[in-house]
Amino acid sequence: MMKDITSYDGIYLACGTTDLRRSVDGLAIMVKQEFKMDPFGNYLFLFCNKDRNRLKALSWDRNGFILYYKRLDGAGAKFIWPQKPADVRSITVRQLSLLLEGMSIDPPKGFGEIKARDFY
Repeated sequence: MMKDITSYDGIYLACGTTDLRRSVDGLAIMVKQEFKMDPFGNYLFLFCNKDRNRLKALSWDRNGFILYYKRLDGAGAKFIWPQKPADVRSITVRQLSLLLEGMSIDPPKGFGEIKARDFY
């Protein structure tokens, strides 16, 4: 049975690329060793492949792991995924929704402030 997304204590995104040939055990080991987090906690962990068109999500559910998988179909369809390798990032339910809809989870950057002294 699928868990309500709002019931997780946190949603974590593995930035950069992940080899999605990893199984449940491989992803759980990655969470524990590389991110120093508890894969058995009430968390949802997200991973994306190099081409950014496939996504795996891992969570623990009382007596076993649940592995979700999404593959984008269509020419050029890609997730807008943060690319800082070896970094894990906490995101909100809203950001997850944006990500799954093909949008960036980062707000657009506006113009920076320019001071008069920058011209002289």
